[in-house]
Parts: sequence; structure tokens; C-alpha cells
Amino acid sequence: MKYYTVIDTNVLVSAMLKWQSIPGKILELTFNGIIIPVINDEIVSEYRTVLSRPKFKLPEEIVNDIISEIEEKGIYVNEKTLDEYLPDPKDRVFYEVVMEERNSQDAYLVTGNIKHFPVRPYIVTPRKMLDIILEETF
Repeated sequence: MKYYTVIDTNVLVSAMLKWQSIPGKILELTFNGIIIPVINDEIVSEYRTVLSRPKFKLPEEIVNDIISEIEEKGIYVNEKTLDEYLPDPKDRVFYEVVMEERNSQDAYLVTGNIKHFPVRPYIVTPRKMLDIILEETF
């Protein structure tokens, strides 16, 4: 089964900083084709900008490889602006992309910042996403 998922930047950063973690497992499932990343140009740009921050000490080649893999495995979505309040305006694009994708199929938003989004069953933590996949696989 495939899981269409918008991956919040905080999950991607956590995965890159500690591969042997739940966020790391989410990224591994993405690279293995079980999770299909749902993206747009703004999300990809944020991934690149954040992963390239000096404090993370990630080599440019690694950042490029990660972004290329996400783009290769992902599907691009043109989101529509939604009239819904979010505490952090930078999170809006992730919410709008998942909502647009949900118009055609089930999709999830995986984030470490659940409180930044409305309470919805498809807005989940990395742990919950992993549980969903494991429950449906076994």
C-alpha cells in the first residue's frame, strides 16, 4: 500500500540529524516508495533552505541528494489558499497541500508540531504515521 504524505520540515530535519529515529524511519519509508511525498515548489524550497543551515552541518551534496530523492519519489500539488487560521503562517503551505491532495485521495500531514494545525485524524505525528502503516501492513 502507498501512503500519500506531506512531510513537515521538522520531521525531515529530525530524520537527517538522527537517522535511527522515528522520523528517520519515515524518511526511509519514503525512499523505499511506501510513503509518497506530496510536495510543491514552496515546500521543496523550504526543505533546501532549512537543511542547508550551517547549524545542521549537512554537506551540500547530502542536502541535494535528499531533495532529489524526495522530488523523484514525490508528486507535485498546486494548493488552493484556505481561509483557516494557523498559529504559524509558515505552516500554511503544508496544510493547504495536504488538503488539496485529500480532494483526490487519502493523504496525511506528518509533523512534530501537531499543535500548529487543526485537530484532524490525517494530521499525525511521525509515530502515529508509522503505527498506521504497521497496522495496515500486518
